[in-house]
Amino acid sequence: MEWTKPLVAPFHFEDLTPEETKRMSLKASIGEDMKAAMKAKAAQRLSAIRLLLAAIKQREVDERKELSDAEVVAVIEKMIKQRRDSITQFQAANRKDLVDGETFELNLLSGYLPKQLTDAEIEREVSAAIAQTGAKGAADMGKVMGVLKSKLAGRADMGKISSLVKSKLAG
Repeated sequence: MEWTKPLVAPFHFEDLTPEETKRMSLKASIGEDMKAAMKAKAAQRLSAIRLLLAAIKQREVDERKELSDAEVVAVIEKMIKQRRDSITQFQAANRKDLVDGETFELNLLSGYLPKQLTDAEIEREVSAAIAQTGAKGAADMGKVMGVLKSKLAGRADMGKISSLVKSKLAG
């Protein structure tokens, strides 16, 4: 028997509208970027995306569950921190070739994070969290950071926030 049409119409993500793309999970979006990189024969980009997908898959296997977008963002943040540390080490060793590769990966990974908050917005959030928790000194830093971590995860560098909270509570 010969078929003239496929039984199931092929689905192409290129046909998606911008609104449909926004609703796509972060992991699905990364997968689509990998396919686009394959088609464009962008080896360095493809390699970086594959590393990211492997890290996501590893965490899913470790936790035996599908990761939410927030958990995928946490994986991306961890990889960004690793890239920053590597860049520092490679610069100390005077390895420009490795610095360039890590910088490329860092920039690619940063593109998957939500829009980052400005310093003024971070300052406002920290002040609001201190007022909300009624923190008076450095001993209350944990309470403040707990509130901020849930609000700002993925949208700001938590190290920067921690130092800002510490300075506000100390002063």
